[in-house]
Amino acid sequence: MNPELPATKLNKLVSIQTLALGAIAIAVVLRLVNLGSREFWYDEVLSLLLVTGQKSGYQTPGDVPVALAPYLSVFTIPFESGFGGVISSVKNLLLRLLGGEPHPPLFYLSQHFWLRLFSNSEAAMRSLNTLFSIGAIASAYSLGKVFLGHRSGLLLAAFLALNPFYLFHSLNVRMYAPLVLWTTLSASALLHLIEQPTTPKSENTRRYQLLWNILLIGSIAAGLLTFYFYIYLVIALAVIVLYLDRRHWWQHGLRLGAGVILTTPWIFWGAIKQYRSADLKRFGVIKDSGSAIFIHLQDTAKTLASNLVLGDWITSLPEISIVIVGCLAIAFIIFSSLKLRQQGEQRKLTVALILGLLPLLLALILDIATKKSTLNFGGGRTMIIILPGCLLLLTLWLEKAISTQWRTLIASGLLMLYLTIGVSDYSLRQRSVFHSIAAIATQQTQQPTLIAMNSKAWGHVLRLAYYTPPTASVMLLAQHPAKLANSLEKVLRDEPNKYSRVLWLDSENPVWSKIKNPADKEREQQKIQQILSKQFELKQTQNLTGTMSLDNFTVKVYNRPANS
Repeated sequence: MNPELPATKLNKLVSIQTLALGAIAIAVVLRLVNLGSREFWYDEVLSLLLVTGQKSGYQTPGDVPVALAPYLSVFTIPFESGFGGVISSVKNLLLRLLGGEPHPPLFYLSQHFWLRLFSNSEAAMRSLNTLFSIGAIASAYSLGKVFLGHRSGLLLAAFLALNPFYLFHSLNVRMYAPLVLWTTLSASALLHLIEQPTTPKSENTRRYQLLWNILLIGSIAAGLLTFYFYIYLVIALAVIVLYLDRRHWWQHGLRLGAGVILTTPWIFWGAIKQYRSADLKRFGVIKDSGSAIFIHLQDTAKTLASNLVLGDWITSLPEISIVIVGCLAIAFIIFSSLKLRQQGEQRKLTVALILGLLPLLLALILDIATKKSTLNFGGGRTMIIILPGCLLLLTLWLEKAISTQWRTLIASGLLMLYLTIGVSDYSLRQRSVFHSIAAIATQQTQQPTLIAMNSKAWGHVLRLAYYTPPTASVMLLAQHPAKLANSLEKVLRDEPNKYSRVLWLDSENPVWSKIKNPADKEREQQKIQQILSKQFELKQTQNLTGTMSLDNFTVKVYNRPANS
């Protein structure tokens, strides 16, 4: 008697459809339970500032200590008198976006009106993106269904739902969760229109065609008004039209063009002004042509690693590990493409590659032409539009290149891999640094406390204000690393008895004002220690780490001696 293979037993126990539905349910639960499990990270608190339209109300701390409580006002929408006040707030939001913010307005507008309905807590602010991500999961099912059928639709939706990178961005107050929704929705709508008859013969067919026309045009406009790099996806959709339905290229072209035309008022009024005020220096120029190829290949590998495998773990892992994982992802893409070609699936393979890799290739070509390195900016999130296409390729490989005997086992293994990476991210990598700082600062509520921080960065100052109780007797001295010692010395000399405690926050990454020379950095730290030791005693040293270098601080607590 031959024992059954594990794969055969698994096929009898559970179907792929059941497996996918279970994965989707787990993914939704993970989103709900983690809405408020982490404090805001650097960019999220900046999103909150822009969403309220109060960016102009933010004042960078000067050379003297400031109270933190007044900063709380920038996290709320100002008082409004009637509908005119609402219009004024929205106008202020749009105007603030023109002053250096490199992203279109749709994400901020949607969050603005969401904030009006709910609060500015982590869970409330993230809940809208969580809803967008659930919508993206549903539209991924539609994409997979029109591409391969019902089972494949469920499988694609499950892969997207548990993908660690998308799980992270589903719980992130940035524009990347809705961006994936517009990507999957536009691709699904276009394929539905290509697959259906062009001359409707019944009322139901006409309604069907009208629905997908509206969804295609609307999602293209929404995508471009959410993230400018979405234009790469629009180009990919145009290529799919030429590949699959060249006979009706002009009908599809009108649809794609209509979506683009809807964005022109913002493009001509806002986008041009944003470009003129944009900080393009953040994208470093590659001066050494000899290393350019290596840098571009490395960026490509890291982008694929973050999107397809590692998710937000890339902020903690060594660069070499990320590159290796990216190379493995590239190897899988090549291997699966060859297998699908052998199976005679060139047509569907080409569509998946266009959706998944053409936007990446276009961004890479632009980087090469401009001698810049932007492809992996933000840990690969700027290229999240490739995620649905790459997962579509994975689904196609499972359905067409893997035998029925092994399909369920491999699918369950891949879903379990995604689940493990995603769950470990939220269970092993906590982000509660500013909660901890606030707890230390308020340990002795009646004693005036000075926080001395070597950073003036918005995200650091605003998070201190957000998480420190407004009633706490706490003042903040925020200064550039090279100037903190002198400012602190002057403050303590001018008001020698004002503070009973000093919290020295030494940021690992002060953002725009780092001291690059290690010797200079150590010298400034020694100066601060000497200044504080004249009046205070060191009572506590604690290293606080988050999920990225922006969250890492060394906290030193100094108390004034009781007899002084």
